[in-house]
Amino acid sequence: MLSHDCNDWICPDITPYWRLGQIASSNQVVLLALHTKRQLRFSMIEGYALRFFTGQFTVSQVQTLCERQFGSNAVSGLVAELLQTLMTLEVLALPSESTTSTKSSPQLKSCVQWVEHPEGYWILRNPEDVTYLQVSDRDKTVIDQLGQLSPTKIVQTYTVNPSQLQHLLQLLAATGMLVGTTPAKPPKRKFTPMQLLFFKVSLFNPDPWLNQYIDLLRWVWSLPFCLGLSFFLACSAIIGLDQWDGILQIGQQIWATQGATVLLPFGLLAMLVVTIHELGHAFTLKHYGGIVPEIGLMFMFFMPAAYTNTTDAYALVKRSQRVLVVAAGVLCQIIIAAIALCLWNWSVDGTWLNTASYLLMVAALFTVAVNLNPLARFDGYYLAVALTGINNLRSRSFEFYANLFRRRPLQEKPRDRWILATYAPFSFAYILLVFGVIFYQVLDWTLTNIPTIALTLLTLWAIYFYWPSLTPKSASTSR
Repeated sequence: MLSHDCNDWICPDITPYWRLGQIASSNQVVLLALHTKRQLRFSMIEGYALRFFTGQFTVSQVQTLCERQFGSNAVSGLVAELLQTLMTLEVLALPSESTTSTKSSPQLKSCVQWVEHPEGYWILRNPEDVTYLQVSDRDKTVIDQLGQLSPTKIVQTYTVNPSQLQHLLQLLAATGMLVGTTPAKPPKRKFTPMQLLFFKVSLFNPDPWLNQYIDLLRWVWSLPFCLGLSFFLACSAIIGLDQWDGILQIGQQIWATQGATVLLPFGLLAMLVVTIHELGHAFTLKHYGGIVPEIGLMFMFFMPAAYTNTTDAYALVKRSQRVLVVAAGVLCQIIIAAIALCLWNWSVDGTWLNTASYLLMVAALFTVAVNLNPLARFDGYYLAVALTGINNLRSRSFEFYANLFRRRPLQEKPRDRWILATYAPFSFAYILLVFGVIFYQVLDWTLTNIPTIALTLLTLWAIYFYWPSLTPKSASTSR
């Protein structure tokens, strides 16, 4: 029989090997093995409980969910008995007597790592799933006891509130930190037209390719190269400022002679600049030992651009390294603009190289201006995060005001409060301004050009969006 501490166990994830199906014209469900023909029947209540065997919920949590759904029909100890049944049926492995004491406590995966930050917090890093969890010193002490003490013992020994421990276990399970768990996937939500304004398409994992070439590029971060680059950029800046009036005049001439046809090569060059920009982020993070698990395309107002996942920069201990990872992309753009300025000055007026180098310079400077906006989630925002050391700057600034208005205790450090108090109003005003202008422009164009089609599409979308969602069934069989 299971120990009395099993209520604190995490219900294992059975989805890689089993799936649930509804038996037609019956109040039973069937558990189907994915790799064999084995089928096991359970009651409707047990089937409902099995839906939560995903490695993210404890036995007591699933029991509570069943009681909310079925009331008194969900008898006390239902989930614990179900867990025992699954072990008896060899769906789950039964722990041996020698390991029962440790199995009663969720355990961290062997790959996870602790990273101490000078700002006074810890990052729990999972390089296997590339997930992270920021915790305090006290939370770290509690987490370190997992696998050594049962949750009940942890609560008693460290005077932890049981609900706080449950919340901590949920966070660990959701980020795939515990043995037998995988990172929680974001819930699928119904489509909204606003999603067309910004969406991402993941392409591949570039980390093996970056590992292959990073050693060939480490000279880029050497002191002699940095000094030479600084001298080159300083000279380019002086030349550019001296020629500023001429640069603006040439831009007006190109637009006057070529018109809108110049937008296509400008857009292609901007895409090239952004791609090199993202490689700057990726190689800099790889230079400092980080992981870059994803590269893909993002579409902003249907304009494509490359992106890389450099979230692992949060695990870097030195703030200067985190700043350099973020700043590397902008630095690449500035270098491209400086090289393009040189080519423009050296090439013959009116040639394709002269025009192309000018457009490349403008594309680099334009994307720099867009990227350095700290109110949008571009490099300017993440640079502000890295410089201040305040992770999740926008959400924490809004939460700061929410706690202030509700007269709740302010958890933020005194040195961070003025930053949060300043950032939130500007961020809120920016969001209202940008989306307000976009909404007005789209609405005005739609009502002017395609009012009937727009009204029809909006009606169909409203029916789809507000129609009650049905609980999907994994499979169905008949007797």
